[in-house]
Amino acid sequence: MTYCSVRLAPSRQPMRILIACECSGIVRRAFAARGHDVWSIDTKRAQDGSNRHIVGDLRDHLHDGWDLLAVMHPPCTRLTNSGVRWLKEPPANPPEAATGAERAAWQQLSRDARLAIMWRLLNEGTAFFSDCWNAPIPRVAVENPVMHKHAKARIRNFKKHSQSVQPWQYGVDPAGPDNVKKRTCLWLRGLPKLVPTGTLDGSTARDEVHKAAPGPDRAARRSRFFPGLAAAMAQQWGDWAIQEAAHG
Repeated sequence: MTYCSVRLAPSRQPMRILIACECSGIVRRAFAARGHDVWSIDTKRAQDGSNRHIVGDLRDHLHDGWDLLAVMHPPCTRLTNSGVRWLKEPPANPPEAATGAERAAWQQLSRDARLAIMWRLLNEGTAFFSDCWNAPIPRVAVENPVMHKHAKARIRNFKKHSQSVQPWQYGVDPAGPDNVKKRTCLWLRGLPKLVPTGTLDGSTARDEVHKAAPGPDRAARRSRFFPGLAAAMAQQWGDWAIQEAAHG
């Protein structure tokens, strides 16, 4: 694949940035607005129809010479504290990440067979996180909820998350899309912690993410990203990368 660059003033060279596990384009557009040579990648097509989106497996593109990798929505269901209970007693309904054959046969499978699938999905999720975290890229940010002990034990070079943020910390409008409660943990390598940019105090933040009604699009609604937080990432991490490159 050929990647084109964004033309900037000579004193400010663009960073080559990959926004992974994103099809909405929210974070990609935030970095693009600041002049970076930015691409998104996901197994799904870009919702905004952008030609700066790669449909494929992130791991096939980790060696493409990026300056910064931001993994915004990695497959995390099996890694989170909220999902650890399914490693002891499998769910009544098949997980979305199971294969079609496994989902079709789920009700006929034994408890042990279901548990084996849940543990396999955990291993696949931690392997993916490990590949992102240990990518040959100098600046890496990976978003994920708080992990349980089984996930931590399986991730290569694991360390505690660098910080946790809330979307409302980056919002200015009480009725806007950022005034939401959703604790987001960030694993950072070669990047600074984010500094809140908003004016809200959290007292009016909506709990719509955790209370999302069941349905076929529930997972997508729960994993959606927030424009204020994306803008802060683009400004703070993008500028940091430029300054590092200039002094490197």
